[in-house]
Order: sequence, then C-alpha cells, then structure tokens
Amino acid sequence: MAAAPSMENPRRLLHGFFSFELCKELEFIHRSSGTVGYRPSVFSTTLPHLAATNCGHFILPFLPLRDRLKDAVEETFGCEFELFVEFTGLISWCKGASIGWHSDDNKPYLRQRDFAAVCYLNNHEKDFRGGLFHFKDGEPSSVAPIAGDVLIYTADERNIHCVDEVIDGERLTLTLWFTRDCSHDEDAKVINILSQRIQYEPDSFLPLPASSTMYWFQKDGSGFDVRHARSYLMGDCILLGEMKFLSKNS
Repeated sequence: MAAAPSMENPRRLLHGFFSFELCKELEFIHRSSGTVGYRPSVFSTTLPHLAATNCGHFILPFLPLRDRLKDAVEETFGCEFELFVEFTGLISWCKGASIGWHSDDNKPYLRQRDFAAVCYLNNHEKDFRGGLFHFKDGEPSSVAPIAGDVLIYTADERNIHCVDEVIDGERLTLTLWFTRDCSHDEDAKVINILSQRIQYEPDSFLPLPASSTMYWFQKDGSGFDVRHARSYLMGDCILLGEMKFLSKNS
C-alpha cells in the first residue's frame, strides 16, 4: 500500500494506473479530433469540443477512467464529500511547448480547482525529449512521463510546478481537474451540449467534420497544413486566408 501523501506537499505518483491499449485509444481520439490548445505549440481535445462537433461516441472511453481517477483522488486525499470533474482534456505538447512555475488555481477563473490528475500517454526519451515535470518543493521533485502512469496533486500553492520545454517529438497527456463546487461540474455542461444537438439535429448520427487545425503540422517554430505537404516540400506556399498560391518559381 502506498504511503500517505505529505500534508506539506500533497501528491502521489501512481505507476501503471491504466493500460498501454487505453493510451493508444486516447491517442487515436486526439489525432482524430484535436484542435489548437491554450498555449503556443499545444493542441487539445476536450469533452465539450467532442460533444459540440457531434463526436459524442468518442467520449465513452473517458468515462470509466474518469471514475477511477476520481476515486483515487478522493481516497488519496481523504475527501469527505464526492468530487466533481471540472475539466477533462487530451493535451499534446509539441516541440517548443513549455510552462513556467505556477499552481493550477492561480487565476481568479481557476479558483474552483482543488485537485489535478495528469495521465501520461507516451514515454519520455522514447516518444519525445524534454518535457519533464518538476515540483518547486517536496518529493517527488521531478517526474519523467511513462505511459500509463498518473500524477495526482492538490491544485494550490503547495504544489507549484513547471514543465520543461519539449525539445523534440510530442508529449501527450490526459489531464483532469477536480472540484468540490458542483456548479463547475463538467458533466452537466457536456450533457447540455449533447441534448441541444439531439434536439436540433435529431436525424444526424454522423460526426461533423473535425476542425481544420487537426491537419496542422508543427515544424521548427512554424508549420504547415499536412493536406498541402507535397506542395510545401516542393517549396510552394498556400496562403489559405487570401486563397493565394505562391510558388518558389514565382
């Protein structure tokens, strides 16, 4: 049985929490539905996004894992009342992505966050270089991502942390935040979006086209649309906003 987390720096690293097969399934969902994330060189897939784009069937693999994670957080930190999931997101950190020292509740609009869970879906030094997770104080002080491992911690100033810049490859995680405040329950938001889609499009069972950003390939601080990769490699450039085609021979 794992030792109780320190009260000074409440956190726990759970090894082999879920299977390699589930890692690959979540990676597939992200590749199919991801869109531009909240930071440069970051892409994300959230449950509200899946619901809004008529990809509700992709939500199903998340549900048992979310329940397991919520149970683990409640047990680890001795929560007296049931927690609510505030956010669920697949997040890929591409080359150049990083984040400095912070706590996860460090903005007024994030104060509802009480606990965090970071689920690693691929491996440090195998799938990417850089991207180590560091805590400012306490142990473990650093975490090297391994597929299937989960890091859980309180979202307050007792667990200030950062992520090193990704040097190469792509670092993929499933990140969840939990709250004691039922008004921030993510499930209620997702159900509301799904019910609206069923109400206004009752005969639609096919997913809507994914965001065009899913085709964006990050390269050396810039990037290109993979649908135009052949033209790009030939030295041509397509400016989609102005519908212009620029050739290296122009």
